[in-house]
Order: sequence, then C-alpha cells, then structure tokens
Amino acid sequence: MKKVVVITNFDKVANFHKDVLEYLFEGKIEVETYSYDKGYIDFEIEADLYLISIYSIYVEVKKYINPRGKVIIIGTTINEKQYEKIKKIPKNSKIMVVNYSPEMTMETIALFRQVGLDEYDFVPYYLGKVNTVQTDFVLTTGEAHVAPHWVEDIIDIDDRTLDMSTIIDTAISIEQEDILKSKKIISHFKKLKKPSIGISKLINDTNVLESRFLELINVIDEGIIVTDVYGHIYTINEKAKSILNLGKMDFDRMNISEIINHLSITRAIKKKRSLDVELIKINNCNISFKAVPVETVGEITGIIMIFERFEEKEKSQHNLRKQLVKKGYVAKYNFEDIKGSSKAIEDIKKRANKMAKSDSSILITGESGVGKELFAQSIHNASYRKDYQFVAINCAAIPENLLESELFGYDEGAFTGAKKGGRMGLFEIAHNGTIFLDEIGEMPLHLQTRLLRVIQEREVMRICGDRVIHVDIRIIAATHRNLKELSKQGKFRSDLYYRLNVLPLKIPPLRDRGNDILILFNHIKANKGLVYELSKESEAFLLNYKWEGNLRELINCIEFLNYIDKDVIELEDLQEYFLEDEDLINEYNENAITYYDENSSFYEGKKFILTCMKEAMLQLRGIGRPAILKKAREENIYISEVEIRKILLELELDGIVAISKGRGGTKLTQKGIEIIKSMEDIL
Repeated sequence: MKKVVVITNFDKVANFHKDVLEYLFEGKIEVETYSYDKGYIDFEIEADLYLISIYSIYVEVKKYINPRGKVIIIGTTINEKQYEKIKKIPKNSKIMVVNYSPEMTMETIALFRQVGLDEYDFVPYYLGKVNTVQTDFVLTTGEAHVAPHWVEDIIDIDDRTLDMSTIIDTAISIEQEDILKSKKIISHFKKLKKPSIGISKLINDTNVLESRFLELINVIDEGIIVTDVYGHIYTINEKAKSILNLGKMDFDRMNISEIINHLSITRAIKKKRSLDVELIKINNCNISFKAVPVETVGEITGIIMIFERFEEKEKSQHNLRKQLVKKGYVAKYNFEDIKGSSKAIEDIKKRANKMAKSDSSILITGESGVGKELFAQSIHNASYRKDYQFVAINCAAIPENLLESELFGYDEGAFTGAKKGGRMGLFEIAHNGTIFLDEIGEMPLHLQTRLLRVIQEREVMRICGDRVIHVDIRIIAATHRNLKELSKQGKFRSDLYYRLNVLPLKIPPLRDRGNDILILFNHIKANKGLVYELSKESEAFLLNYKWEGNLRELINCIEFLNYIDKDVIELEDLQEYFLEDEDLINEYNENAITYYDENSSFYEGKKFILTCMKEAMLQLRGIGRPAILKKAREENIYISEVEIRKILLELELDGIVAISKGRGGTKLTQKGIEIIKSMEDIL
C-alpha cells in the first residue's frame, strides 16, 4: 500500500481531498493530511506521493519531504451539479468570487471561464482585501467564512474536487494505472464539468501523460497522427511526417483533411470506430492504414491513426520472424558439414549445390538415417533464402489432428484449447524462407490437398480463418518411401508428387559410400571426444557391413564401442553389438587368424588380385570384382566374391587401390604402382 500525503492551507480542504482519494483508490493508498491552519510545518514528512494545494506551499515544505517521493500540485474543478447551480444566476450578472487567498481566488475565476461561464462578470475577493465593489451576487466554493461582514446572502457551491488530471497523475505515480478503469473513477470523471476547450487541454495539463505519450510515439516504427473527434491534429510523430512526406510545417490544431485528402481517413473521423488495416495509396505510395478511436470516461474523445509503408511492413514482419530463430527455426549445417570423399557423396553434393540456386521444390529420397535433413539445411544455406527462416517439421511425428493446426495455424476460438488471439502456422513462419517437410509420405490425404494449394498459389488460410495469407516459401520434402508407387495405390496424390518432385535428389546409403564409413566413424568419434582405435580386422568388417540403419546405426555403434572401455577394438569386440551378424563375424575371425600368413589362401588371393590389377594398369583401365572372379575361374584359382571384396577393401584402406562405382572399376593408386614395382619378384 502506497502512502499519500495531502498538504493544504486549511484542514477542511485537506480532509475533503482525503475523502475523495480514499473513496476512489479504496485499499490502494493510505492518506495523511497536513494544513497550515493547524500549525506550521517544520518537521519531516515521509510519503511515496505528496499532493500539495498550491506551489507556494511546496516551496515552504520542500525541505521537509522525502526527495525520492513524487509531488503533484493539486488541480481542482467543479462538477456538473455545481455548474448548474451557477447557471441559475441571471446572465451578465456581476458576481463576487470569494476565496481565502488571491492565488486561489484567481484560480477559481479562471476555472469558471474554462468550463464556459463566460456570460458573467466575476470580481475577486479574498481574505484581507480592502477595496471592494458592489456586486449583484456573492459566490464561494466552501469559503463562506471569508466573505465580507456586510454580505447577507451568499451562494456556496461547496469545495472544488480533484480534477481528472490530478486523479490520473496520482494513479500513474503510485503505479496503479489500471484503477483508472474502475467504475468509481469513471463515475467521478463523468460528474465533472469538462473544460470547453476539450480533451487536448486536459492532455496538455497532464504533464506526466503527455511526456510519456510523446516519447512513445516518436520511438515506434509506425507513423502516428492523433486528432480530436473533428479531425483537428493534436500530435503527429516524425515517422508519420516521413511516410506522408509532410515536411517540418506546424500542424498544431490543423485539420487532417488539409494535409491528407483520402476517403479512408474521412471515414475514420466520421464513423468514430475502429477500422481494420487496409492498403491505401497516398502520394503514389502504398500505405498500410488503421484507425483506432480514443475512449475517455466512456466517450470518444479522439482518434489515433496509424500509417506504415507497405514495404516496411513486410520488412518488419521479416524482422519479427527472424526472432523465431531463437525458437530453433534456423539451418545449422552447410555442405562442408557433410563428411566423405567417395564419388557417390561428392556427386550428390555437387548436384544439391546446383539445386540450391533454383527456387523449385525439391524431393529428397533415401533410406532412413542417410542424412536427408542435413542436405535440406545445406541447400537452404546455399540458397538466396539463407538469411530467412528454415522451418522443419516431421509429418510422421505429429498426430494427424494436430498436424493441420501446426502447418496452417488457427484463429481464436477455432477449437477447444485454442490460444487466445490464434496462432501463426509454420507456413507463415517460413515466409521468405524454406519449409522442410520430412516424412512427407506420412501426410494424410486431406492435408495433401491443402498442401497442393500452398504450392500452386503460395497462399494459406488458418483454421476457421476468414482471410487468405500470402507466403513466399521454398518447399523441400523428404521421404524414405516410394511416393510414385504410393500414388499408384491411391495413398498419395499423384499431382502433389509431381509438384514436389521437380528436382529429385536421392541420397546414397552408407554401404555404397566405401571408405566414407571409416571417415564418418572417425569424425563422429572425435566430435564425441572418444579416443579408442579400431584394429585392421574391425575396420574391414565395418566397411563390409550393410549398415541398414545408415548414419543412425553407425552413431549407435560408435557410442556402444566406447562402453567396451578398450584402447583398441578387435573383431571379437564387435560381436556383442552385431549379434544378428554373428556368422559374418565368425567368418572374419577365421580369416583374421591367417590374414598375414604367407601360406594362407587369403595371402595367395591377395597376390592374385594384385596381378590382375597390374595387367589392368598396363591396359590403362580399371578392373571390377566380376572381372577378377571370372579370371580366377579361368585360371582355376579358388577365391570367393566375398574374399575379393574384403581384399579390395583392405587394399583401399592401405591406399593401394581406389574403388569406383560403375564401369570405372578399381584402379591402382600411385602408391600401389610403386608397391607393384617393388614386388615384381613375388608377382
């Protein structure tokens, strides 16, 4: 509870103000009163807020009040009932106005003029005044005891009450602005006689409100013009002058129609109600315009008009969307983050990089775990949309009844539990950026129809919305399923498939990437801070393994091997992880025993393959596994295709050969050629 102190000349006046404050701010403040008719003030008075009747009193008590407390010089007025009592006096009458001091008497007369009592001749009289004139009537505001002794009949309209400015300043000073909406305060305001010069005078008199308001409208990014109900300009900020190209002329009390002649602005003044945002043209410039009436004490007292250049509105929306980056709508990866040196991965990276320069839809296919989102993020970061949002959603991970609201958003009241004010959908969030629809093959058919419209028209409509929202987006979709086959089965719209499959991109599985398996293994291991090594046999096994789970399975394997807690992982250590491939591991175990034995068949097979490689080199070509197997059959050498594969992988690991996909076959490297030359005696 805030402490408020009222200081006046007279105890009666102080207690009158106290009663008003306690009634209006019930339970919010504690009020104490001090007055000079009760004794001189020469002691400290502690409070949060000081209401002082006149400035001369403030000068006297300044040294006794808390410097951190706020001070308001009280403003008073009369109510409608007091006004009507004065109006009963015949017009053009000469009226003596009685008060206790010259200052308060002149203030009272000024107030009478302010509320429109111009048809009377007011004569001041105050305590101690010597010279007086004869008047028709004598009038006072609760100070009848001050009237001259010879006055027999005096009209007393009772004390003046706190005006709107003082009540508003008090609420702001004690940080209780919301109480200004209370029924008691609104009722109090309605009973007051409003100044004839209108609301603008009230705002001018209320210094606290005015300074806050003017500071506010000059720092915001929109153009603001505030008028009274007739269109006379009360204030205009610098942004509005810039948007409307108005220069630096003085607009005070000028009517807005004198500087902007537009039907929408005229309608805003005439209708005196809120006008939704509409696009208007002023000085050949597209302007977003909105009007909001100002309601004070239940009456429309002015109009706030908001102007914004359309292109700046678009930019501001983008800046707001950029803040959504903090919520994760950002692409973190680039093509440099896709590790591997195999021809398969290098080719697909080059193709994806070229696709990034286009704005057409991309359909990324491939087995689960091959890194489809990694490619989608890299494509976004290599495109001209890289400075905008990258919004990813997994169509299989979100329940069907929620997926629609996530993608398209909803308006307030769309369904039970809908957020107040509605919610922006992911297509809107992705405006000017990229939306990545992972597992697109799992999207329900009825949403596929809505997605098709987004792709065709670049427009969305929120659930229960009544307006079409334009979106400028690049769509990248991904799936591990055969969408063409699904469309034949009626489980996926064929027209949507062809809309998405403008630029197809198929990511190769890990098993087709050769030595990339070990490159990725070591890269992931290093990123996780793991320090164990693999034996040659373990490396050969991992290279020959199918990796049906691709990168996800590889990551799981890397983490599992760390828990074995060995410096070097041997082939037998893999057995616990690869339980379903126990026979394959046993086969590798058997070969591992004799791998370096010069009398073993494995060693003989290696010599034979190197011989084949030498012959192919002399013919300036490569050689593949089928050709090596055929030559072995022709020369009656027993070697299986599995052994050929293992030997070639081992030679690749040693840097002796380079394995290529397709017709290129396997070729000797420079290191291999040098080894061949040094081993002529064995070959």
